[in-house]
Amino acid sequence: MSTRARILCLAAVAAVAACAHTSKNTANDPKQAAALNAQLAIEYLKLDKLASARDFAERALKQDPDSANVQLSAGLVYERLNEMPKAEHAYSAAARIGRRDPNMQNNYAGFLCRTGKTAAGEKLFAQVARDPLYQTPEVALVNAGVCLHSAGDVVDAERYFDRALAIRPNMPEALLQLANIAFERGDAAQAHELIQRDLSVNPPTAELLWLGLRVERKLGDSAAAANFARRIQVEFPDSEQARRMRSGIDR
Repeated sequence: MSTRARILCLAAVAAVAACAHTSKNTANDPKQAAALNAQLAIEYLKLDKLASARDFAERALKQDPDSANVQLSAGLVYERLNEMPKAEHAYSAAARIGRRDPNMQNNYAGFLCRTGKTAAGEKLFAQVARDPLYQTPEVALVNAGVCLHSAGDVVDAERYFDRALAIRPNMPEALLQLANIAFERGDAAQAHELIQRDLSVNPPTAELLWLGLRVERKLGDSAAAANFARRIQVEFPDSEQARRMRSGIDR
């Protein structure tokens, strides 16, 4: 058994142990039991144990359907299972119940964007960004930008990324998204500048290095491209990008 597989097994056992350990304390408190089962649903979701995730999510729904966290957990599980009507119902319920919680609105907005409801998703992200209770408005702004970019609206997407950088000048996700847009429109020089700016102030990610590899190839700098390729393999050997390189798919 691989190290990763052992870790997954241990995590699953720990989740079951947590359930067994706390069952006596939650037996007479449906809300506590629901909170625990919702948490376990997410843990099993992380382990890709979808049947168990569904089981715990649905137990939680029966125990406390009026909990925004329970509904959100169910939404995440149903979406992974590709049961979109159930996911939509759960996400919208979480947003309705947690209407004063910007995190619930942020999650619902993400679901709307992922399911092609771009206008509604962008509008909700913008509302979250304006909410004084939301402590990281730049995150909602980047999310709105990603939503629009995925729908082909590059101009407004850039506007959101720039607004995020106005709040947090070195935000890595905003810099990466702008670099991606620059590369897509054929401006490899600008993409290079943004990548170097990102790398100068933030830890690298496999996605950023992968973009750097393609940008340097576009610019004709084979040495720089080779350096990015090496860094992907050395620093992120288990990443999707590294696997693609080992398979010969590195464009």
